[in-house]
Amino acid sequence: MLDHEYATKEVFQNNFFNDWRKEMTVEERCLIKHLDKCDFTEIHRHFIDKATAWRALPREEKQKLKEEAEKLEQEFGYCILDGHQEKIGNFKTAPGLFCCRGDHLKMGMLKRRIRPEDVVINCSRWTQKIPEPPAGHQWKEVCSDNTVTWLAAWTENVQNSIKYIMLNPSSKLKVRIWEKDWQKYEIARHLKGVVDEIRSQYRADWKSREMKKRQRGVALYFIDKLALRTGNEKEEGETADTVGCCSLHVEHVRLHMHASGHKHVVELDFLGKDSVRYYNRVPVAKPVFRNLQLFMKNKDPGDDLFDKLTTSSLNKHLQDSMDGLTAKVFHTYSASTILQEQLRVLTRAEDSIAAKILAYNQANWEVDILCNHQRATPKTFEKSMWNLQTKIQAKKTQVAEAQRELRKAEVDHRIKGDGTSQSILEKKQRLLQKLEGQLVHLSAQATDKEKNKEVALGTSKFNYLDPRISTAWCKRFEVPVEKIYNKTQRAKFAWALDMVGEDFEF
Repeated sequence: MLDHEYATKEVFQNNFFNDWRKEMTVEERCLIKHLDKCDFTEIHRHFIDKATAWRALPREEKQKLKEEAEKLEQEFGYCILDGHQEKIGNFKTAPGLFCCRGDHLKMGMLKRRIRPEDVVINCSRWTQKIPEPPAGHQWKEVCSDNTVTWLAAWTENVQNSIKYIMLNPSSKLKVRIWEKDWQKYEIARHLKGVVDEIRSQYRADWKSREMKKRQRGVALYFIDKLALRTGNEKEEGETADTVGCCSLHVEHVRLHMHASGHKHVVELDFLGKDSVRYYNRVPVAKPVFRNLQLFMKNKDPGDDLFDKLTTSSLNKHLQDSMDGLTAKVFHTYSASTILQEQLRVLTRAEDSIAAKILAYNQANWEVDILCNHQRATPKTFEKSMWNLQTKIQAKKTQVAEAQRELRKAEVDHRIKGDGTSQSILEKKQRLLQKLEGQLVHLSAQATDKEKNKEVALGTSKFNYLDPRISTAWCKRFEVPVEKIYNKTQRAKFAWALDMVGEDFEF
């Protein structure tokens, strides 16, 4: 982790050192008092050498390790559900350091090893054999709760959140849950029919005599246009200053009458979900700008922007506006609508598969920028980008050589004009076409990788984008669905892959 950006952050270093000292002996505490005087390079080198040695293993050794992993999965990776063997989604956990997508105040803290005494097992009371804990240990509890889908649970020590062992997405029980997935996207589709009415209502609220309605109208505008989360009150003891729309403070908002060539620009800067910074400068409707000036008047930086509004009252208003409507439904509606519109604009039927995938990722990127789905640049990015650029240069050399060979073949065919020279000419043409296609594919990969290095494309794809849009697009433009969805995503969205034709419209 030494070469990761996390290790350079002061909060990470302080939290790590504080937790590390708790694990030290008295003698070690007396000796090790400052993190900056510690040298971890030998440990780091050990793990790099270990990874290098694994890559250098002969195929037979790797196959042997694979078989051992499969044997472990056969023992711990399955359960019996309603008399049938079902695959478990995840059954491994290990200690480590707490990392997150944003600047969380607890980053770097030690995630402790999970012991059997921490774990609650959930299985049938009629089972003949309860899973046995390791020798010398016992489970925290064994329960029989058939109203939940988890098989085991424990509370992790950093954020005090409950973690679960669940079934694999392809399991029979998960298949039943797909109907809820479908219903989620159907509710978002239903919003399309009433969204104009909702927008008219919140615009009218901008002029209301009631401050609560004005604040609610502006908050709904932010949720609709900027895909902001409502924001929930933090639990007692939670220290990260994360906020959502309803919990914005005055200090999170700056107003600019003119900025970047636009009028009435709002600058938002705050820590959102997972302590990921949200920063945006966006022109807004004039009444929204005027209302924000009113909401901020005579307030201190730490005061609530929407002091007359709560998350619960906003959610109740959304429910009254449409059955099942929440801010997350707005999120799903906005994300899916943008994806469909962008795919319509960016995709050309005559393009290559590589160009179509690039268009899809560009559309996905637009959604993730709206939704603020960020990530840290992967630590392997520079190396993988260098490798890709090396391949591109090598491919350009091959294309240039193929072009020279083609010109020679053309001259030779003009001179000889026989069947042999014609055959050679066609062969050189096919080779050049193939190499140029490979170069286009590699160049598209490089463009895609550079643009998306700090964007988590998978977040919206997994949670907010109606999979029927992507499935229909794949079928309409003859793009293999494996190029868009990985194995886990294909299992989760199997209902959409089977249900939808190429004419589906969100």
